[in-house]
Amino acid sequence: MAQTTQVSLVRRLLSVAAAAALVAVLALLLVLWRQLGAAALPALDGPRPVASSALVERGAYLALAGNCAGCHSARGGQPYAGGRAIATPFGTVFAGNLTPDAETGLGRWSAGAFWRAMHHGRSRDGRLLIPAFPYDSYTQISRADSDALYAYLGSLPAVSQANRPHALRRPYNTQLALAAWRTLYFEPQAFAPDITQSAEWNRGAYLVRGLGHCAACHSARNALGGLAGDLAGGRLPQPAWLAPSLRAESEAGVQHWDTARTVELLQRGTTDGASVMGPMAEVVFESTQHLSSGDLRAMALYLQALALQPVAQPVFEPARGDQLALGQKVYEQNCADCHGAQGQGAAGAYPALAGNRAVTQARSANPVLAVLAGGFAPTTAGNPQPYGMPPYRTLLTDTEIAAVVTHLRQSWGNRASAVRPHDVQQLR
Repeated sequence: MAQTTQVSLVRRLLSVAAAAALVAVLALLLVLWRQLGAAALPALDGPRPVASSALVERGAYLALAGNCAGCHSARGGQPYAGGRAIATPFGTVFAGNLTPDAETGLGRWSAGAFWRAMHHGRSRDGRLLIPAFPYDSYTQISRADSDALYAYLGSLPAVSQANRPHALRRPYNTQLALAAWRTLYFEPQAFAPDITQSAEWNRGAYLVRGLGHCAACHSARNALGGLAGDLAGGRLPQPAWLAPSLRAESEAGVQHWDTARTVELLQRGTTDGASVMGPMAEVVFESTQHLSSGDLRAMALYLQALALQPVAQPVFEPARGDQLALGQKVYEQNCADCHGAQGQGAAGAYPALAGNRAVTQARSANPVLAVLAGGFAPTTAGNPQPYGMPPYRTLLTDTEIAAVVTHLRQSWGNRASAVRPHDVQQLR
């Protein structure tokens, strides 16, 4: 009798579990259907409405703020005509043609279709867009700013250049995978001003979190590509530069800086004791140097107000004596003439290496890449002839680069772990 009761109980539990699983599957299918099942917006078959010169000018400024040309212009190609390859952990994405060509660009797009791409991450025909196009940031852009961008792009010369198909691995190249990703990580949302903050702070938040899409680089992503850290640092796929944390004083946080110093860095690409290089140099060159002083100040105020989140420091690994000796020799032969015998640098020309947080941050990728690929500040109106460092990729071995970067990280009061030749080889 007891055995019969136990069997009956097990059957009821299995039935309940099966019913719960069925409900979960149906709920998931409903969510995915909602993601995939939106109706497409109608095509714009007639001519675009004529936009005022003021609206086009406003859109041109916003395109600079969003650095749209940075991705949507291939090297040596026509501006905004697309074709640039963007590496992701899931394969290669090719930026689309934003010129008003009717067949290959946005010529048949309405302002509403463009808005839906920016705010909802959907193409003109309703397809889900790949989030390498950072609509998880652009969703915060206002409809007015979206319309201004649309007007500006519509004023560009039409370029007939077919969009290249993305080269993503399965299943990441499917609409079902995108629907699942959006279910986990994306919800359309408008920018909501914080009433406890000033109008200037809110303007900075709008630019940093929305149009500037700073989180796309400066936030980590998990294995599925979802944002896993809010401006606390991230790694770019190729080349593997580290976008340092904007919440840590030991990396790129400016909480302890004077506001004018942060503005100068974004405007000139260099300031007292700091300069940009790598991908950030491109951002300053293509985007932030063109922004108004008011907008740059707003961004600086927002960045200064970010809550600090200390970066976990690895256990300090002192270098072997032979590695430090080799590193000092390489430094004296190749670096000391510009950066100084004591790593003091030269004001207005070469950055100091002593106390330089780009050198001493926990992960050594950026100083290694600077030695491999060279270090170049952007050419800006405020710094039209920047000094640069040549690449040493073909001049130094992995062992020599590891040694000289270790020398930088463990000299003049710097205290950061040693670099191994294998670390250099991986980045090379």
